[in-house]
Amino acid sequence: MAEVQRMDEVEQELLLNDLKHARMDEFRERFFDRHSYDQGKWFASIEPEEREILYRFLSPEEMAAIFENLDTDEKEIEMYLSEMDSIYAAQMLAQMYADDAVDVLNELDQSQVAGYLTLMEEDAAKEIRELLHYKEFTAGSIMTTEFVAIHAQQTVRSAMQILKTEAPNAETIYYTFVVDEDKRLVGVVSLRDLIISEDDTMISEIMNERVYSVLVSVDQEEAARKIRDYNFLALPVVDIHDRLLGIITIDDIVDVIDEEASEDYSKLAGISDADSQDKGPFSAAKKRLPWLIILLFLGMLTASLIGRFEKTLDQVAILSVFIPLIAGMAGNTGTQALAVAIRRIALGETAKETAFKILMREAGTGLIAGTVCGVAVTGVVFVWKGDLVLGLLVGAAILFSLIVAAVAGAMVPLIMHRFKIDPAVASGPFITTINDIISILIYLGLATLFIQNLH
Repeated sequence: MAEVQRMDEVEQELLLNDLKHARMDEFRERFFDRHSYDQGKWFASIEPEEREILYRFLSPEEMAAIFENLDTDEKEIEMYLSEMDSIYAAQMLAQMYADDAVDVLNELDQSQVAGYLTLMEEDAAKEIRELLHYKEFTAGSIMTTEFVAIHAQQTVRSAMQILKTEAPNAETIYYTFVVDEDKRLVGVVSLRDLIISEDDTMISEIMNERVYSVLVSVDQEEAARKIRDYNFLALPVVDIHDRLLGIITIDDIVDVIDEEASEDYSKLAGISDADSQDKGPFSAAKKRLPWLIILLFLGMLTASLIGRFEKTLDQVAILSVFIPLIAGMAGNTGTQALAVAIRRIALGETAKETAFKILMREAGTGLIAGTVCGVAVTGVVFVWKGDLVLGLLVGAAILFSLIVAAVAGAMVPLIMHRFKIDPAVASGPFITTINDIISILIYLGLATLFIQNLH
């Protein structure tokens, strides 16, 4: 089989020339010699008037394969569909795998969705409608109904006939799920087992009855964890009566993991959507302002707190030099603990140990880190300023601040997770600001307590 190569700039330019000069045969030969991922990237890179020519060169079925490999936002999807003839677009959506078509339609408003479904053939429209009814971000919303199912009381020969007939329209055939007369999931057979078994062998003899599945209503993250933990290529989705409704394939889970990681990163950064490709600064600012305003008021609280220790700072002005150091150390420690806690929650590892044990481990980590950093800064301040008491004060403040910051960084997401709130919203900037307040309170509180010993 010929090697499929990635497109370079020269190849992209040749494709564009074929397109502009209406050399359809040359274009199609060159275009379909490339991977569908590269085809999708090239499609997104050309101008609207060039895509209009492309729609005439490609059938709806061929365009469907390209659309399934697009990684675009809502505005771009709407733009591409608006460029197409409505019937062409509807036929393209009908040719896509149902779960991929649903992903596209979920980006449109209800009137547009209804319009495209009306133009589709009834079978395709019915399949897509069923998936559209499931709540977004659940197993049902990402599953596909294009799979192969067989019965336990049939032979390998008849199962292979079914597989040959239905395989062209199925997303994967490496797993074949086994159902009973009521369509309840009872087992799974791998393609390998079917191939190596005798034709007259009953499916019930070779199937694996210990089959893992997820409910159609569970969160997509739970489905992703199950596929990751058990190294599945596909995961069956069932209703409360264990009837097989669809399957989730590994390619869908990769998309889920990417989406969830991007969402968590956005929240950790204190913005609404890190993947947003805003064209102008106003849209980006609108998404970032809510967190910035919250942090602004928290910052004012920090300033007010420092103001309450004005007398202490007036008497020993050198104390103000170390405020950024202590606050920064506490903020960094809290952010580290936050990241570890959110990762453990995302991977489902918090169920393996109690919250108390997690907090004690973070407290121990903060104690060790704080002791090392505290001793180091005590020596530096003593050598720099020649004041052992000042050095001990700064070192002690760092020690206690790092312990509290580590515990707080782990405790906040654990509490939010307990109350069914996304722990990623306890963002890095939020935790940093909270730890600034705590560390300054510790530092200046100790300074006020021992001010008689300071020079």
